[in-house]
Amino acid sequence: MTRKSESKLRAGAYASSVGAAVLLAACLGVEVAQAQAIMRTPTISVPSRTPTISPSIAARAVSIDRGSRPMTTARIPSPRIGSTPVLPYARYSPNLYPSCSAPYRDADGECLAQPNAGGEGSGKSGKKAASKGRGNNTPVAVNQRFFGGEFVAEIDGALSVTEADELARRHGLARVASENFPLIGATFGLFRITDGRPAETVRREFAADGSVRSVQPNFRYALQDQKSAVPVEGDPAQYALAKLRLPQAHTLVHGANVTIAVIDSGIDAKHPELANSIADNFDALGSAEGPHIHGTGIAGAIVAHAKLMGSAPEARIIAIRAFGGTTGSAESSSYIILRSLNYAAEHGAQIVNMSFAGPKDAVIERAIAATAARGLVLIAAAGNAGAKSPPLYPAANPNVIAVSATDQQDKLFTASNRGNHIAIAAPGVDIFLPAPDGKYQMTSGTSFSAAYVSGVAALLLERNYTLKPEALRMTLAKTARDLGSPGRDDLFGDGEADAFAAVMAIPADSATPVAAASGTTKREDADKRRNEPGIRAIEQPALSSAGDKAAISQADRPATR
Repeated sequence: MTRKSESKLRAGAYASSVGAAVLLAACLGVEVAQAQAIMRTPTISVPSRTPTISPSIAARAVSIDRGSRPMTTARIPSPRIGSTPVLPYARYSPNLYPSCSAPYRDADGECLAQPNAGGEGSGKSGKKAASKGRGNNTPVAVNQRFFGGEFVAEIDGALSVTEADELARRHGLARVASENFPLIGATFGLFRITDGRPAETVRREFAADGSVRSVQPNFRYALQDQKSAVPVEGDPAQYALAKLRLPQAHTLVHGANVTIAVIDSGIDAKHPELANSIADNFDALGSAEGPHIHGTGIAGAIVAHAKLMGSAPEARIIAIRAFGGTTGSAESSSYIILRSLNYAAEHGAQIVNMSFAGPKDAVIERAIAATAARGLVLIAAAGNAGAKSPPLYPAANPNVIAVSATDQQDKLFTASNRGNHIAIAAPGVDIFLPAPDGKYQMTSGTSFSAAYVSGVAALLLERNYTLKPEALRMTLAKTARDLGSPGRDDLFGDGEADAFAAVMAIPADSATPVAAASGTTKREDADKRRNEPGIRAIEQPALSSAGDKAAISQADRPATR
């Protein structure tokens, strides 16, 4: 090989090596650039697209989505993810009775135990839930209506206590309590399942026994207040007084010599606002609980007479404790309400205030009818379950004056029930009332609207002791201040109560009886007086109408809206 050829060969090899090096460098350069690009990209934490689901809901989702297609999160409707509140109405109050959607009402329109007792769903979704079931939600919802495993039964009044206990044992029950109720002329007992059998099976077998007249669940009742604010001191303006025109009415009457039974939670009889106003006490629960904020407030709306002013400050109160519980939301039952109504009727009450609500209840309906037949005026809170709720009881009973709630601007309380059974409205929003231990509270609810109207009813009875319940109801309706659409409506009934106009519409009775001695509020004296000659019964006012309202003296009416 010549020197020239060797030189060329070396040059070619060098060029090849240089090209390879350049190519390698180029390759390395590309790889480094990619790495830098990744490092410069911000680290992003991408959360899992699979939602966190509680075990019970996850199991329900799996059972729904079994089939040929795999389950994906997109197929789970968003409302099913997370825990659905059992009581969606609790935004108004911890003590409200749930509303009821159409698919869960019986032929009479009454609410049955529905899986989702919120009343927020449509009929379609309700039916779907009914057909597929809602796992463990069903018994929870059912127990909102009544106490699980308990029955109220009418039994043969001739049975002794021992025989009643034996009757219960034969059917796997324990007799919790039983007594004769003169109000309805029957003996009722409270029974509880002891052997764990299904309630419906036990009910059918028990009802078939010859010693049993009727059996029903022990329904649950709730006080109708919104969650109260922290008790405070002081005396803010009571706008309810002006709205009801109570100062004007009090120039004529104060509710003296009239007895009002307050079926509620415990009342603080030692509160300065209630001093000397509690004529009698009855604990239908047989409990050792102290005063409760709700019952004390209700009594204050009626008879407060220190810093505050109730609607009938000189009325007498029969304090009946029917609601109890270790928390702020006291509750009661069919059997306890029956005991309470029986006591009120047997111990001289002329008016019964019922600031609570529950389902339609055959036993309580019977007791209400018997109480009304004795001539007592029955007044109840319409309920705080809102616009979608079916009628609640006892307010929806035709013998009861149902009261809805208004605020300081004469607007309906958002949570107030509606319906053609609403008789009248009264202030019930941000009401300043007494609370236990000498304190005060600011609270809301149809409970307090009903209490104000019970006091107005006492003013009318002091004005004319012979006033019959239906005449009293129609007087309230005829003299009410119209709110909302002209004439009667489902929000305010005949309008907001006007105590002064109502009192002025009643002819004064010059033979008002002298008050009974403290602790003796029996009705015998009242019945005797009504039968004496010279005691005149007024004619029942005509049914109210828009024309009747317009005919009331303009001096007794506020300016036109």
